[in-house]
Amino acid sequence: MMHNFLNTLEAQFKKEANDSIAEGQKAYMRNQFDFYGVKTPVRRRIQRELFKKDILPPKQELHQLVKILWGLPQREHQYVAQELARKYIKNFEEDDIILYEHMITHKSWWDTVDFIAATLVGVYFKTFPHKINEVTTRWMASDNIWLQRSTVLFQLKYKENLNTEFLAKTIKSLLGSKEFFINKAIGWVLREYGKTNKEWVLQFAANTSLDSLSKREALRLIKRP
Repeated sequence: MMHNFLNTLEAQFKKEANDSIAEGQKAYMRNQFDFYGVKTPVRRRIQRELFKKDILPPKQELHQLVKILWGLPQREHQYVAQELARKYIKNFEEDDIILYEHMITHKSWWDTVDFIAATLVGVYFKTFPHKINEVTTRWMASDNIWLQRSTVLFQLKYKENLNTEFLAKTIKSLLGSKEFFINKAIGWVLREYGKTNKEWVLQFAANTSLDSLSKREALRLIKRP
């Protein structure tokens, strides 16, 4: 079934490939990845057929299939892989975090990392909250900015369930970073949480030596007196 999935996907991508669009997509991603030139609506149409229950590979093949897709050169494969992983979030197993970490640390860029962090890791930690400290402690101690960014962003969609103590601790451990993707993520998660708890974000921003980018992003949507 896995081989049928891969062969069908490849055939559809080649059928819809557009060299002109691919060049624009590659340039937008700073020439880091190759593309088929398949736009998002077309890719999602292809996915809809492949993600039907009678075609969808069984969960036990997920890790292998995602890693195969992650190893292919065209970026569309990684987009399909992360969407495929989302299809199984109701069937989480504890070792799925190993797969997500692989996805975060290979072919890393914001377009995949942000989806993995907020959509996959975020739901995973709701399912296995006892794994949060173990995993994020290791991620924060790493030199990998994408694992650190994922630690900042996994609560992005938590709203009133966001753990402010954890978020504050995470952000404070990253203060002084000159890394754009870290400071941008800090501002983004604060801005998003500000839609739920404006006062907390205002107070935290006022009492914390945030990077100027983080602070600007955090307060951008908050109307202050």
